[in-house]
Amino acid sequence: MLIDTHSHLGDQQFEDDRHAVIERAKAAGVSHMIVVADSLESATLSFAIARDTGMSATAGVHPHAASQWEDGSTDQVEEFISRPEVVAVGEVGLDYHYDFSPRDVQRRVFQTQIEIAEKAGLPVVVHSREADDDMTAMIRDSRATMILHSFSSGTSVFEAALEGGHYVSFSGMITFKSWKDTDSIRSVPDDRLLVETDSPYLAPVPHRGKRNEPAFVVEVAKKAAEVRGVPVEEICKNTTNNAVRLFGDRLTNKSES
Repeated sequence: MLIDTHSHLGDQQFEDDRHAVIERAKAAGVSHMIVVADSLESATLSFAIARDTGMSATAGVHPHAASQWEDGSTDQVEEFISRPEVVAVGEVGLDYHYDFSPRDVQRRVFQTQIEIAEKAGLPVVVHSREADDDMTAMIRDSRATMILHSFSSGTSVFEAALEGGHYVSFSGMITFKSWKDTDSIRSVPDDRLLVETDSPYLAPVPHRGKRNEPAFVVEVAKKAAEVRGVPVEEICKNTTNNAVRLFGDRLTNKSES
């Protein structure tokens, strides 16, 4: 059994066959999927998918959309996360690669959403790209539990996460020939490791070039097992237990679609 802790099932690429995608994931042994939002608009769709399929969702504003944060946005996120289907605040964070929103705005909106999560007692799904110094500082200051999603950051971010008892999630990137950071995969404690697809993006080998989907998280688990030198069954067990501990017992419910 596996849990895909980060999928964008609300993406337009799944509009025509979302039901079939979920069924393929179940057939592959993926018992639950977390449908991740990156804006208030996508949070509405992520919630609807989770409600209708028995999956789970998140709600939050991605750094790319941080400039869209308004006076009422805090209330909107708080309303979303009050629903039982919504198990985390996210996808939020910092992205200094694209800089689609000014960096000071990104930091302010990220901090606001960390505080929302702290108040609600929910974890935070974190996007971090080329923002290691600021991300390290914000991780160290956070009282909310964080998930470093699709981890590809540097040593300072990694160490801050482990020191703070946060979680590190790996995606299909770890199957790419270009992936060199095997030390981070080996170093995450058993009780802080997660796996994800980030579908429809970052399809793992042997599916590169195709649309990614939750069933392919099996390939991520296989690669993590190979690097850590353990049976894939151990990765499945540990990552599933970690996801349930982090996001709640909802993830143990048998999904219906």
